[in-house]
Amino acid sequence: MSSLLYVCVRPEVGAADAEHASFRRALGVDVVDRLDLLDEPLDPARLAGYRGVVVGGSPFNVTDTEKSPAQLRVEADLEYLAHRAIDARIAVFFTCFSIGVVTRMLGGAVTTQTPESASATVIRTTEAGASDPIFGPSAPALTVFTAHKESALALPTGATLLATNDVCPVQAYRVGTHLYTAQFHPEPTPRDFADRMTFYRTTGYFDPEEFDLVQGQVLSASVTEGAALLHRFAENFG
Repeated sequence: MSSLLYVCVRPEVGAADAEHASFRRALGVDVVDRLDLLDEPLDPARLAGYRGVVVGGSPFNVTDTEKSPAQLRVEADLEYLAHRAIDARIAVFFTCFSIGVVTRMLGGAVTTQTPESASATVIRTTEAGASDPIFGPSAPALTVFTAHKESALALPTGATLLATNDVCPVQAYRVGTHLYTAQFHPEPTPRDFADRMTFYRTTGYFDPEEFDLVQGQVLSASVTEGAALLHRFAENFG
């Protein structure tokens, strides 16, 4: 059994398998256990023995007007994880879709006004981010991959902003000492992200007619600090 758990919330099996591999590589450990929330509801006993959890991305959106029972259950399970992290009972690094779940749980608003298409983008660490054990060594700025339709409208109550940029002001925040959230995707290499695009070619993250162009831009990007964040997360909580 690993001390780290990857929580999957992707319906696409191929994309989920690849994301698991990306997290394992970025965390820098040989074994990262996996829990697929779309296949298996979260049993609190399942978390026993783990010090750290990473939550992958999803095509789900908190702002979706019609949600399946599976999505509603996934969101409830992620909220449970967030509460455990706030209580410092386990460390959790939420990414992409799940930052919206945490933001809403904290009473914050989630908006579709600040989307970012599939691309590499520069984010800036805040003063708090520069002194954070996970984000600090990457200060003052890092290049990461983004692809999202929604984001936090503003920093929710009780959270500490760690990273921002002009397009999407809430890029990452921390609650307490054990809960981290990121709007971006910290785990993929350029090759990983380019391959992931094939699963979401017609889902609105980029113009499908410009697939080759966008994929080429992704492959030529220099992106390493996202993985460095996760490696430090594993060092601190693995």
